[in-house]
Amino acid sequence: MEGIPLACYLGVSGGLFLLGLFGVLTRRNPLLLLLAVELMLNSANVALVGFSRYWNVVDGQVFALVVMVVAAAEVVIGLGLVVAVFRQRLALDVDALSSLKG
Repeated sequence: MEGIPLACYLGVSGGLFLLGLFGVLTRRNPLLLLLAVELMLNSANVALVGFSRYWNVVDGQVFALVVMVVAAAEVVIGLGLVVAVFRQRLALDVDALSSLKG
């Protein structure tokens, strides 16, 4: 097989996942938290595409599209919550947002 070896795809995917995990564990701002989760989902996409190219099937690319749809839905809901909290002038700290009251 020509092209980029599978180990390179998995290395980049692992690096992105660890960077996203570090962001999730250290950040308190909800926007940065969403960004870190997006990095983790994109690392899964890189791994899926890498395996798809390695085995010469399109299943991994289809699953990557499904992950992109889930990521888009997560961003829409997350940004909606952040805007709602910001309009109420509450602190944008994840630890302070223990419950959502109507």
